Amino acid sequence: MTSEVEQTAARDEALGYEQARDELIEVVRRLEAGGTTLEESLALWERGEELAGICRRRLDGARARLDAALAEEAETGQE
Repeated sequence: MTSEVEQTAARDEALGYEQARDELIEVVRRLEAGGTTLEESLALWERGEELAGICRRRLDGARARLDAALAEEAETGQE
C-alpha cells in the first residue's frame, strides 16, 4: 500500500507551476490575513514551503530546458 505521505508527494509533483503558484498565493494570503490558530498557521507555513519547492523545481527544469535549447542552437549555428 502507498502511504498517505507518498500519495501527497506524488500529487504535489503532478502540480503544474501555475497551480502550485496559485495555491502558494492563497496560502500567503491566508497567513497575512491572520485569524488562524498557531497549529493552522504552522500547517499553512509548511504547505507554503512545499509549494515554493515545487515552483522552484519547475522553474529550474524550465531553465535547464531553455539552456539546452540555446546550447543546441549555438552548436547548430556553428556548423
